[in-house]
Amino acid sequence: MHSPVLAIRRTPLVAVYGTLKRGLHNHHWLQDAEYLGRDTLTHITLYDLGHCPGAKQEPSRGIEVEVYRVNASGLAALDRLEDYRVRAPSRGTYDRSVHATTFGPAWLYLYNPGVAGRPAIRQGGWPAN
Repeated sequence: MHSPVLAIRRTPLVAVYGTLKRGLHNHHWLQDAEYLGRDTLTHITLYDLGHCPGAKQEPSRGIEVEVYRVNASGLAALDRLEDYRVRAPSRGTYDRSVHATTFGPAWLYLYNPGVAGRPAIRQGGWPAN
């Protein structure tokens, strides 16, 4: 059996829940990615940060994500956009970790800063629906 991390390095999948989704202002970062479909994850909660959401690994009633297959350069571009720091993940704005989706293991960006006072979205998606 292959490790999810090794499998994703060969064909990286990314699950997105915010401004990278279709029709939103950062979706162009995924223009060369293959859209695989939607899924619902119950192990993340979104927090409305105003201009974008931040996900925390917390139980929810189901958060909608879109899953894409990206190449290595596409994943590196997303890392820059999300301020993911490979050598110091906890120091960036977002960390990323592998999460199970219907399409296989996918990277998901988790928000590092605190979310005290921010509205939680525990079902549906962002923008709140």
